[in-house]
Amino acid sequence: MRTWQAERRKRTRHLIELGGLVVKAGIIELTGNDRAIIFGALLWMADKLQSDQGERARALWVAKGTQAFEAASASHTKVDPTGPTVRR
Repeated sequence: MRTWQAERRKRTRHLIELGGLVVKAGIIELTGNDRAIIFGALLWMADKLQSDQGERARALWVAKGTQAFEAASASHTKVDPTGPTVRR
């Protein structure tokens, strides 16, 4: 595989993962899949990060995101080596 092909695949995977976060957060349903709303919200977020409140916003959002990832991870199916698959 050529270098540019590997880089393109890497970029494509990254973009798909970012889109997955939009879906996982429920943004599609909440906005009625309105791209203008989604883009506007992302622009607002970028403005907030560049403002004098940027560090505070970043800290709050990191904490909220980390908590959500942990909750999602905990709710996935776990395999118990002593028995059948269980839902936690």
